[in-house]
Amino acid sequence: MENQGLGSWIHRRRLKSAGRTALIFQGRGISYTELDERINRLAQALRAAGVDHGSRVAFLGDNHPAFLETFFAAGTLGAVFVPLNTRLAPPEIQFALQDSGSSVLVYTGALARLAQLGSAGTSVTVRLEVADGAAVADGAAPAVNPAADEAAGSDGGQVSDFDAVIAGASPDRLDLPVGGEDGAMILYTSGTTGRPKGALLSHANLAWNCYNVLVDYDVSGTEVALMISPMFHVASLDMGVLPVLLKGGTVVLETRFEPGRTLAAIEQYGATYISGVPTTYQMLCEHPDWAKRDISSLTTITCGGSAVPLRVLEAYEARGLSFSNGYGMTETAPGATALPAARSREKAGSAGLPHFFTDVRITGPDGGVLPAGEVGEIQISGPNVIRSYWNRPDATAEAYAEDAWFRSGDMGYFDDDGYLFISDRLKDMIISGGENIYPAEVEQVIAELEAVAAVAVVGVPDSRWGEVPRAVISLREGYALTAEEVQEHLFGRLARYKVPRTVTMVEDFPRTASGKIRKAELRRQYRD
Repeated sequence: MENQGLGSWIHRRRLKSAGRTALIFQGRGISYTELDERINRLAQALRAAGVDHGSRVAFLGDNHPAFLETFFAAGTLGAVFVPLNTRLAPPEIQFALQDSGSSVLVYTGALARLAQLGSAGTSVTVRLEVADGAAVADGAAPAVNPAADEAAGSDGGQVSDFDAVIAGASPDRLDLPVGGEDGAMILYTSGTTGRPKGALLSHANLAWNCYNVLVDYDVSGTEVALMISPMFHVASLDMGVLPVLLKGGTVVLETRFEPGRTLAAIEQYGATYISGVPTTYQMLCEHPDWAKRDISSLTTITCGGSAVPLRVLEAYEARGLSFSNGYGMTETAPGATALPAARSREKAGSAGLPHFFTDVRITGPDGGVLPAGEVGEIQISGPNVIRSYWNRPDATAEAYAEDAWFRSGDMGYFDDDGYLFISDRLKDMIISGGENIYPAEVEQVIAELEAVAAVAVVGVPDSRWGEVPRAVISLREGYALTAEEVQEHLFGRLARYKVPRTVTMVEDFPRTASGKIRKAELRRQYRD
């Protein structure tokens, strides 16, 4: 095959696993044969609409087979897939679409309004809406870009029915040249300067991360992975979905996380593999059905974002289950380290060992590598690490040390056994329920308010989400501002999880000699 990227994976797997179930969605199984045919048809339709090597194809929606069909169809053509966070506000969607230069937007029907608002004025010329109903029968499809479409024009491109487009396209497989170093996906991460950055992950980045997962989590071809985390996060896609499909297992797609439903699904499908964040697992073990459901089929439970609280760890241990905690980021596709489940208690609080094909080091201010026990910046190297940000040479240059190791911006240390422990963050990032929040982005929008003289956003502990953002504001003389007014200003401009839960007005801030706000001191001050 000329396609050496991920776009050929389902076809290669179909040859080996034709009759096996690839996906389960809303109780319906989708075989590798059916999935491969739909991907072929979609690739043909996208090509007819002008998508080719290097084009960008965006997706906006919760977990759905259409997400994966679009991802693999784009990979078939050598196009770049751009998954969008469904919790973003229209201006944030608009920025990602325009910055990436996406020409196609596929979205689920429930998000039609957000898709319309977010694609208005962007480079999107084709919109494909995934309906909730059954697929259209073969041969009944309109072409992409129907001339009579009433939604055509300035609001983000013409609209066609996703299933109708697939049904009307040729099932013939396209085998086009795609290499490992070609771009596969752009994932937007909030920037420390307030401007989101698009991490450009290659096919090789995603593939090598999958190999790490196969080795370190011992994924098998009989795996049944229950996907309760959104696939627009690379952790869900590349730590769960792709490795399981690569091995020929089954992926059960849940539209969104609901603890009672998740417990029922584990029992119903005999799920063996599940991934989430500490909040996810806390909500599961605190649900009334926790003791009623049979979850004995689980063999692999992965967790990222932060360490699992002791009370949650004990609740799962009481049922014979252990966590494989891990550390990583979008730029590492995303795995950097993994804690073996067998050592989850002995090494509690650790992020684990470097993944098999990934190297991790700790460096001091001068760039020198530090010995075990000394805290420094965590730096990462390996074939799973991105080489650049999309159209951001400045951000790319800042992200790498002189010898090309990726600078995580996180602080940590190794113990004498080589296990990594995270101690602090250089970039002040807030992790709330598994979502990354960069204070600078929130501060930038708050600063638009005329009454604001200065603002700092810090993370404060929260029993449910781990931490949540808090805004600390000093006002201009003669002005008044309420917490409600601040929050109202942010709603619609930022995703709701980025909006500070609490707002505090202060006369002034603790500052350094150069006038910079001491955020570490603010975090200590408002910890309780």
